[in-house]
Amino acid sequence: LPETPRGLWGALTVLSPQDWEQRQEEDTLLIERILLLVRNVLHVPPDPTEEQQGVDGDASVHDRVLWALHISGMDDLLKFLASAQVEQQWALHVLEIISLMFRDQSPEELAALGQGTAGAEHGEDTRELETLRQRELAEKRARALQRPSRHSRFGGSYVLQGLKSIGDRDVVFHKGLHNLKSYTHDLGKEPRRVPRHRQAA
Repeated sequence: LPETPRGLWGALTVLSPQDWEQRQEEDTLLIERILLLVRNVLHVPPDPTEEQQGVDGDASVHDRVLWALHISGMDDLLKFLASAQVEQQWALHVLEIISLMFRDQSPEELAALGQGTAGAEHGEDTRELETLRQRELAEKRARALQRPSRHSRFGGSYVLQGLKSIGDRDVVFHKGLHNLKSYTHDLGKEPRRVPRHRQAA
């Protein structure tokens, strides 16, 4: 970067949010010039002859420029400019710089870039969740075995075919089968009370 009155780090101090109202016209011009310079440097197309001379796996010129921007702290400056509410006037410059940063990358490569570690972390999380689930199931089984067994009073419901109830339907019997022999239609009804003076002697 060429020498400027304040330099890149001076621009960083100019960009601090508390100094936004005190920012002068020359500070605004300095910031715009730095952003345009970065955009123009990233906009330079790759030289195919120079790229072919490099060793396989060697970083390209574009990658080295990106690394230099990272070392200088320019990526932090761009993140600040993109997220600060008071710096919206630089949004198009920042968007253009970011699109030029990813110029040589395909979306598939960028999406698959972090999947190696993410896949391993996902597999580890899945194994840990499965272990916790198995432990919880074992604790549930142990609690069920410790619980005292209570006899269910529900004996089931049965349909007595051939024995009609009201409305020509089969009788539904709600007691246990051992009570079936003593079944009458009056089962469960309150017996009619006879007054004492009418009771048989």
